[in-house]
Amino acid sequence: MTRMSARDRLESALARIADPDGEGARACLTVYREQAIAAADAADARARHSISLGPIDGAIVSVKDLFDVAGEVTRAGSKVLAEEGKPAVADAPVVRRLRSAGAVIVAKTNMTEFAFSGIGANPHFGTPGNPADRKRVPGGSSSGAAVAAADGMCDIAIGTDTGGSTRIPAALCGIVGFKPSRQRVPTEGAFPLSYTLDSIGPMARTVAECANADAIMAGDAVRPLETAPLSGLRCGVAQGAPLELLDATVGKRFPEALDAVEKAGVRLSAEKLPLLEPMNAINARGGIAPAEAFAVHRDRLARRGDAVDQNVRVRIERATKIGAADYIDMMRERATLVRAMDAQLADLDVLAMPTTPIVAPLQADVATQDNFFRQNAMVLRNTSIWNFFDCCAISLPLPRSGALPAGLMLVARNGHDRNLLRIAAAVERLFRS
Repeated sequence: MTRMSARDRLESALARIADPDGEGARACLTVYREQAIAAADAADARARHSISLGPIDGAIVSVKDLFDVAGEVTRAGSKVLAEEGKPAVADAPVVRRLRSAGAVIVAKTNMTEFAFSGIGANPHFGTPGNPADRKRVPGGSSSGAAVAAADGMCDIAIGTDTGGSTRIPAALCGIVGFKPSRQRVPTEGAFPLSYTLDSIGPMARTVAECANADAIMAGDAVRPLETAPLSGLRCGVAQGAPLELLDATVGKRFPEALDAVEKAGVRLSAEKLPLLEPMNAINARGGIAPAEAFAVHRDRLARRGDAVDQNVRVRIERATKIGAADYIDMMRERATLVRAMDAQLADLDVLAMPTTPIVAPLQADVATQDNFFRQNAMVLRNTSIWNFFDCCAISLPLPRSGALPAGLMLVARNGHDRNLLRIAAAVERLFRS
């Protein structure tokens, strides 16, 4: 079968973005039509001469609204930044690397303002409807990215993940979302939420596409992704809080997934996570992300706080009472806990849990602030653990059978990204068999 040309795939993506009955206007805040056509035509010209820049040469790629693109203001989902920001002088390193690898950058995608929510709502530019049910939230903060990838507006969507912002929307929209080890991909040129916790990762319909994009962004040699053997694989199943209050859909499909991998020869073990208690104690004192976000935004909130999404503003301003000594204590205690968790995971290949304990909430159910914060805490609960403990993690769509999407999260130690992707590819293949 002849592979579709980059130009044909781009035209299909542009048609989906422009469809008045679709979510393109809310998912894609800037569309690079002419530049993308030129890049797609260049990729096709290379292909005609049997020249390839690698596995994403000609791939249709979107980037989250917080990445610098030369000559443009970086909005980060904010009208304040759109009005006051200065144009970026250069592309972010990840954008530059993607272009150099032949990626066709089609659009900048919508997001939660300042990337500070797992729901994916944006009162300024609209909230993209979930592809499985347009009345439901897409998950965030990389909301437009997940919708664009799931709806065929791009092949690969690049997002960021500070507490789950690639994995949550991937799980709720039924695609793959990868959070690499934090230091793996340079964060320069990405508008910060938390200097300590921010990481950059891809979303796509397959693990292989995520692996290819991750390698390009990390500056690694790109090689075919071989699936890991499942027989004998050591997989811990997180116990305690990560399995609490699962809704009916997740509560049914997560154990079904465990049963499937166990039948494939995976060795499951129940893993208690006592380190969650001291982690929660640190977060109860204010947490690291709010403190760092407040440092980024305090002047902006003092001047124009009324123009910021009030759900985001409240979360940032909770850090006003965190002193410098408190912040230093939290950082030092976290470093100790990160080492301890790494030691606990040393005897496992992966740790498994639901990506989110619930399916995507209805947009109407997060319309009030109390409900918003309650649901936001639920979708962030499991994913944010692994930003805190500085691990890599991936969300795979669980087999659906027509139900709403839900995700299986696999977690591995920092630096074990490639092995995690190989395991995820094997589980993905099992789920599709």
